[in-house]
Amino acid sequence: YMHPEVGVCSEDATLFGRNYFERASAPDVESMEEAEERAKILAEAAALKQLASDYMHPEVGVKTTDPTLFGRNYFNRYSAPETEDERAEILAEAAALKKSAVAYMHPEVGVCSEDATLFGRNYFERASAPDVESMEEAKERAKILAEAAALKQLASDYMHPEVGV
Repeated sequence: YMHPEVGVCSEDATLFGRNYFERASAPDVESMEEAEERAKILAEAAALKQLASDYMHPEVGVKTTDPTLFGRNYFNRYSAPETEDERAEILAEAAALKKSAVAYMHPEVGVCSEDATLFGRNYFERASAPDVESMEEAKERAKILAEAAALKQLASDYMHPEVGV
């Protein structure tokens, strides 16, 4: 058992065994190169799975135990410039951007204004605005114009017989 390379020696003719690894129906055995290639492929698949998980869950964060990795905080050092005013400005800009994004993504909410100096004029619904045609009216108009063009051509043909057909 401890030395399989030695082999089995037997002199009794009634002893026999069956080789399950070299029979015709035995599964194929991988070569060393195939096993190494398979291990590489499985390692790449595991790395891709990890990358996909990191991409889909950014809230998890990055974890490391390597003591050689470090970072320096340039914002909390004593020689750093004052950032309180900048922080307030950045937060105000972020709030304005959020408000703008919400207004863009939800046009059904409408615009609320409390300033009396703000006004706008609707040029489409004023009394002097030209009427807007419906689709049926536009089709009817196109049909009438086509008939008028055909009648004009007939009149021109009738008035000038010298022009050939």
